[in-house]
Amino acid sequence: MLRKAGWWIADYAYAGYWQLRALFDRTDPASFTSGGAMHIVVLPGVYETWKFLQPLVVALHARGHPVHVVDTLHRNQRPVVDMAHSVAEFLEAHDLTDVILVAHSKGGLAGKVVMTGPAAARVRAMLAIATPFGGSRYARLMLSRTLREFSPDDPAIVSLAQQLTVNERIVSVYAAFDPHIPEGSELAGAKNVRLDTGGHFRILAHPRVLAELAVLAE
Repeated sequence: MLRKAGWWIADYAYAGYWQLRALFDRTDPASFTSGGAMHIVVLPGVYETWKFLQPLVVALHARGHPVHVVDTLHRNQRPVVDMAHSVAEFLEAHDLTDVILVAHSKGGLAGKVVMTGPAAARVRAMLAIATPFGGSRYARLMLSRTLREFSPDDPAIVSLAQQLTVNERIVSVYAAFDPHIPEGSELAGAKNVRLDTGGHFRILAHPRVLAELAVLAE
């Protein structure tokens, strides 16, 4: 119990720091679109802008990847399907193909929708971090419709779970203890990477994330 409490505190400390920093950061996302390696599109989680993923963006760009940000996602408060539509439009508008989606939490749900929709052929694979593929029972207790969307019995979650063919192109990375997703993020048919740590946010900085990305980009 004490171990989980420590993970929980560390997780919120990480999230609080990067959310606060994002308020004042003025980095132009266009500065990360250069590079000769495989193109990457980042998909943040709910209430997150791309700046919340900036440490990961910087690390990916340093490895030679052009990293793209979908500005129209804003803080990802719209339904997953709408979010996926914005991502698909972005891929088509910029004529991006053979891309890897790197997604956190809700971003992984939107990414899977993209991989099953009209823009599916443009996506090679997805690295999903702490994504509630089966929903979270805590969502039923939320007052906000934005958060209730993650309920295990929400039609969007149920429908997405039935889309199995793309799972083999997804790597799901998640912690042994996730305070937001007690069910975990295991996805049938995908490559599942369970980290021996806790957290929903701080695992974004875990070295295994970059290691799995390197495998996908081979």
